[in-house]
Amino acid sequence: MDLKLHGKSALVSGSTAGIGLAIALGLAQEGASVIINGRTEERVAQAIAKIKHSYT
Repeated sequence: MDLKLHGKSALVSGSTAGIGLAIALGLAQEGASVIINGRTEERVAQAIAKIKHSYT
């Protein structure tokens, strides 16, 4: 599906786990630049790694 999100930015709150992470993954896969936020730097880093890993 092409949601035409290339060049768009998205801020997903609660994006380090659960539904927030799933939404962030979906938006990133559609080409959006996703801003991740969470309670700790470690969880944010883990979420970013998961999103990057989804492209391999």
